[in-house]
Amino acid sequence: MLRVYLEVIRIRFLMMLAYRVYYYSGVINYSLNIGVYYFLWNAVYGGATSLNGMTAVQMATYIAVTWMSRAFYFNNLDYEIAAEIREGQVAVQLIRPYQYLLVKAAESLGEGLFRLLLFSAPGLIIVSLVLPIQLPSFGSVWMKFALSLFLGFLINVQVNLLIGVLTFFFLNNQGLLRAKRVLVDLLSGVVIPIPFYPEWAQAILSFLPFQAISYLPSITLVKGLDGESFIQAIGIQLIWVLVLCLPILVLWAIAKKRMTVQGG
Repeated sequence: MLRVYLEVIRIRFLMMLAYRVYYYSGVINYSLNIGVYYFLWNAVYGGATSLNGMTAVQMATYIAVTWMSRAFYFNNLDYEIAAEIREGQVAVQLIRPYQYLLVKAAESLGEGLFRLLLFSAPGLIIVSLVLPIQLPSFGSVWMKFALSLFLGFLINVQVNLLIGVLTFFFLNNQGLLRAKRVLVDLLSGVVIPIPFYPEWAQAILSFLPFQAISYLPSITLVKGLDGESFIQAIGIQLIWVLVLCLPILVLWAIAKKRMTVQGG
């Protein structure tokens, strides 16, 4: 059965490779985002060497790492599931000899690997030549970042699966899909790093999974988290990976029993 999911990952990777125009436009889009946010935060710092525990150089590095990390974990999994439910395609998927949600997750991993190898890594190198950022030399910190980034990817996939499965109950949840995308970028630290939120907001975010998607992986690389700090960050991510499994499995079990597909 594992071979089936590995093949799904390979096929999705090759499909992404076929859309070269989409790839090049994505590189330009992310580069522009990094540039805009760099100059925006440069203005916020206004010559100050440090704000909220982050130096100006660390902030520039954080912006580049966060946006390139987003290229890896970002996917339209929730939109794809919602479309398949509305169009009735999910009924066909359910009779096939594999787990539907695992296949969708495998497809996301194939897309993520494509973005990581041909988008994020080259893009981060290019950005480092243009902007005044300081990336650590290759070593254990990169291994820690890779582990944290993968866990962030899993959490984002789980959030997307959860929102996608909710289509079984709402049928048309386009508003929820759009709101989720905005909230993930806003609350995960992509738009505003977590330390720049008010203390009461940080307290609320500590009980939500969003910071585990982007902020924790990025800060692991930018600040070189080590020892207890790194273990705590990874622990938070692992807890969310486990916690999110429960509502997904429960909702999926209920959805399969009362499946009513719009148009199907």
